[in-house]
Amino acid sequence: MTKHVDGLRRRQFLVGSASVGAGLMFGFSLGTEFSGGANEAFAAGNYDHGLFLTMDPTGITTVNITKCEGGQHIGTAIAQAVVEQLELDWNDVRIAYVDSHEKWGLMITGGSWSVNWTFDQMSRVGASARIALVDAGAKMLGVSSSECSAANSVVTHEASGTSVTYGDIVASGNIDRTFTEDEMKELPLKGFGDYKIVGQSMPALDIPAKTDGTAGFGIDVFVPGMVYARWLSPPVRWGAMPKSVNDSAAKSVDGYIGTILAEGSGNAGAQKGYALAIAETKHAADAAADLVKVQWDLGPYADVSDETLVNEAKSLIDDPNSGLAWVLDGDVKAGLSGASVTHEAEYTTSILSHACMEPMNCVAMEQDGQYHIFMGCQWATRVCPLVAEAVGVDPADVIIHHQYAGGFFGRRLDADEAIPAALAAKELGRPVKLIFTRENDIQFDFHRTPTVQRIKGGVDADGKYVAIDHAIAAGWSTKRTAPGFLAESVDKKGKIDGFSNNGSDFWYTVPNHHVRAIENELATQALPPGFVRSVAPGWTFFAVESYIDEMARKVGKDPLMMRVDMLDAVGKNAGSPPNSVGGAKRLRNVLMAAAGRAGFGTKVLGENIGMGLSCVSAQERGSPTWSACVAEVHVDPASGEPTVKKLTIVMDVGTVVNPDGALSQIEGSALWGVSHALLERATMSNGGIDQTNFDTYEVLRMSDVPEIDIVLVQNGNYPAGIGEPATALVPASIANAIDDAVGARVRSVPITADAIKAAMA
Repeated sequence: MTKHVDGLRRRQFLVGSASVGAGLMFGFSLGTEFSGGANEAFAAGNYDHGLFLTMDPTGITTVNITKCEGGQHIGTAIAQAVVEQLELDWNDVRIAYVDSHEKWGLMITGGSWSVNWTFDQMSRVGASARIALVDAGAKMLGVSSSECSAANSVVTHEASGTSVTYGDIVASGNIDRTFTEDEMKELPLKGFGDYKIVGQSMPALDIPAKTDGTAGFGIDVFVPGMVYARWLSPPVRWGAMPKSVNDSAAKSVDGYIGTILAEGSGNAGAQKGYALAIAETKHAADAAADLVKVQWDLGPYADVSDETLVNEAKSLIDDPNSGLAWVLDGDVKAGLSGASVTHEAEYTTSILSHACMEPMNCVAMEQDGQYHIFMGCQWATRVCPLVAEAVGVDPADVIIHHQYAGGFFGRRLDADEAIPAALAAKELGRPVKLIFTRENDIQFDFHRTPTVQRIKGGVDADGKYVAIDHAIAAGWSTKRTAPGFLAESVDKKGKIDGFSNNGSDFWYTVPNHHVRAIENELATQALPPGFVRSVAPGWTFFAVESYIDEMARKVGKDPLMMRVDMLDAVGKNAGSPPNSVGGAKRLRNVLMAAAGRAGFGTKVLGENIGMGLSCVSAQERGSPTWSACVAEVHVDPASGEPTVKKLTIVMDVGTVVNPDGALSQIEGSALWGVSHALLERATMSNGGIDQTNFDTYEVLRMSDVPEIDIVLVQNGNYPAGIGEPATALVPASIANAIDDAVGARVRSVPITADAIKAAMA
């Protein structure tokens, strides 16, 4: 598979024209050995012309995007990387979100990885295309390519002033250039300081279509002969199987076809088994579904509640033999025994829903032995095999036609809308459109797992940490979705879900540090966990950053300086190329910048107003986004009601490709963090999620949006992700600010007024 930074994997990269006037195409030679040019590759049939980008004889260039577009405008950022090195006029670029195929390598959108994984590769695609165009243009001008340059879609011979456009070069059909993988890696690229397009707030290329209504979202798809499916959901989140159906009343609905029973596919679908009401129209499907009676076998988790899951987590933490080592530095027991002051605290986080504005939906159809799936999909590389397994075909015969997504945040990494739609299409022999109701969407989400964490630490006489012992009990989403991505534990005793523990392996220097990663198997099984927008799992940063503040207050040390003292960038925290150059120094820099900009410790605050800070690396240690936040929060001492007045956020993202896009992403993730911190919570009883819609699952409203001050630090380092880090920053900042305002330490999120009042008492 193609992997980020390392770039291109196959033997040769070709730039050429299939025939005169046919256009310029960029891609890989598919042969194991090849020594000819691009034209010969076309003739031999071993040139994959669909990769990366194409340029037509007018010079219009289309960049192929393998990521999912859900409002983050990722296609624009990737196009900027290409255009910068290609020296293309920005008006000549277009983007296309491609169908799934193994030729694209790993097709996944998430974790703030998209720009980080593609920037180098797509920059080299643009550079190689420019070189090929300059070579061909120089031949047309009868001069040496070394005497020519390219800019704004034109190749110019500097000495004579003669020039030729990219479109004319392509129309000539004489482009023929081959690069080896090593040559691609060695291509000279423009760098920070020389950029003209990268670093500029170029208008998002998908905005016109989204504005005029021509953009195609999954929920808009229609194909001829299509019928509609309505999923009849069981009372429990997982484990149910339909035993029988009585649809006699539904038969009175005009257009009702019938109700299908189908088995699910492993733990990938919304349920073990499905009941789907089918009709000729959506109205008929909805009306019939309300009349169909299903008898369910509720399975083994019908008595599980969120309290059950939390108690199980606490019991697992109490058992010293449970779990595996995620971090194992020094001797924690000895460090704690020699500490001057120790402190222990327990933190809990609640079940969360993604609650996308566009509910899950899919159109599935079979044609000539292939299944065509129309949906917004974040992980085509995973979804295609899951659908294939369900309907009994080869994964290559499942094609996902990517649509715009009305939000995803990790929700569309799964296949629970595609599997039942495909199963119904198989049985009916007709295209099927399935749209989750809002109730389906919230209750049968792949939720953020509930967690319990316990931290015990010790500091010396100077208030400097000597030891931290951290236990994390959670459902493991990676184990459910992609067990092949599980990491080896440090103690070599088993596999660990890194996603559920990332962030606990922080960039602070603590000589004795132990993190025990514990799977709450009951949570994994009864409430199949998903990835909810927040690099790393979010909960680890909430616990760590809250705990550091608690200890600082206990020993009378400034929480800012306590962090600064630990961010010394020594040993493993020094960082390494390409992503973590500078290490903890960069985290310290953004922390100091955020504190200074917000006036942390110096600003005169009103009564019952406090400031709290946090700083996180976000995501895996290998791909950090250095981020810091200061929250300013007012607490009503009578009610305990918190009001977030202002967030000051500073991020070091290396190179910002599109500043406006970056700011929008950070604003969105910051507000998501406020919503997680203060409002969002799903509860579970009798095996099912209690909340059904936005009247019971509360999210942040416009009236509660605080002032947000964002600073982007650009230093020319390799681009980091910006889609999610602020979500992980905000909750601990708010908790710390509340403590600063009224002396109330709340160790669970969401942080409610009642919890604050209780802590004040």
